[in-house]
Amino acid sequence: MSAAIAVTGSVAYDHIMNFPGRFKDHILPNKLHILNVSFLVSNLQKLRGGCAANIAHACGLLGLEPKLVAAVGSDFGGYRTWLEERGVDLQGVLEDAELLTASCFITTDGDNNQITGFYPGAMARATEATIARLAATPDLAIVSPNDPDAMRAYPEECRQAGIPFLYDPGQQCIALSGDDLREGAKGSRALVCNDYELALVQEKTGASIEDLLELSEAVVVTLGEKGSRIHTREGEALEVPAAKVEKVLDPTGAGDAFRGGLIKGLVSGAGWDNAARLGSLTAAFCIEQQGTSAYSFTMGEFNARFESAYGLASGLA
Repeated sequence: MSAAIAVTGSVAYDHIMNFPGRFKDHILPNKLHILNVSFLVSNLQKLRGGCAANIAHACGLLGLEPKLVAAVGSDFGGYRTWLEERGVDLQGVLEDAELLTASCFITTDGDNNQITGFYPGAMARATEATIARLAATPDLAIVSPNDPDAMRAYPEECRQAGIPFLYDPGQQCIALSGDDLREGAKGSRALVCNDYELALVQEKTGASIEDLLELSEAVVVTLGEKGSRIHTREGEALEVPAAKVEKVLDPTGAGDAFRGGLIKGLVSGAGWDNAARLGSLTAAFCIEQQGTSAYSFTMGEFNARFESAYGLASGLA
């Protein structure tokens, strides 16, 4: 089943670096007030990234119709061509001729811990890239990490237009207030976080899982190599194991890939557990490549691997 998906969030260039040691071996706990560290990295790559673009890429691979809704800068040209070639609709993209596209600088250590710096650039204009810019109302939207003001605006736009949406505050849990997070999740089909982000959401809102389920139909928590957990209003806490990864090359972007698979499951009518399985397998493909959107697969390859991983058919055409 195909469906039009409005994917809101960041578009960025990722500068990926790998530190062969461990951060914790070079940080002195009693000197954190004057922290000044430098890590000699073993490689540097400039890659296409940004949460919205990553999610749109995953949705496109899975046969959906991703419609990117984002603000980008004057250096977007090559990225635009790459996305268009992969079936991502860019009518919702706003381009700023004066600013550069957002950039992310990610260093990963030998334990897969990450230190990230982010320059927003043109993303500061994201509030002007509204879902209403699209020619037709999408079947589903996702509100992923973005300029905080845009993240405050999109959930209300979805509610007003009657568009089902997922709320994925991600890295912006730090920038958003407890009231922002509550309002963002209100009326969503799912609040999607990793376990650390969920802890931040709960700390800032003072909300239990039960409280969050009064705002959202489900709370989907990704747990890295341990898979994912889905809390539903029926009182279930569904545990879904991660798909086997042949070789962990780069975990960056796995969460965005998971969200693409989750979206595919939801619009295809799969249950929460199967939707999470689709997300986990999409993430596995991502982890096996360097960069957030360097992976690809055919639906035949995806379905065969899904059956091998979970012992059942994916149900996807």
